Amino acid sequence: MKEKAWIEKRRNVVLMVRIFLAVSIALLLLDLVIHRHELFSWETWFGFYGFYGFVACVGLVLAAKVLRKLIMRREDYYDH
Repeated sequence: MKEKAWIEKRRNVVLMVRIFLAVSIALLLLDLVIHRHELFSWETWFGFYGFYGFVACVGLVLAAKVLRKLIMRREDYYDH
């Protein structure tokens, strides 16, 4: 049996998730102390950019699902 790659091992996956969460929390806490030069009032809301990024990513995934239905071809499209 072939040994799993380092990224497939559960211990490493858990470690990567914990590192990701720690970095995310640190960046969110930095939002309290870093002064931004905002153009609009909603940019001053706590966690605005994190929320905005999350909504943008969800929007991209949903748009990709719609586009897939619009431009998808049959599996044998190029076989003719």
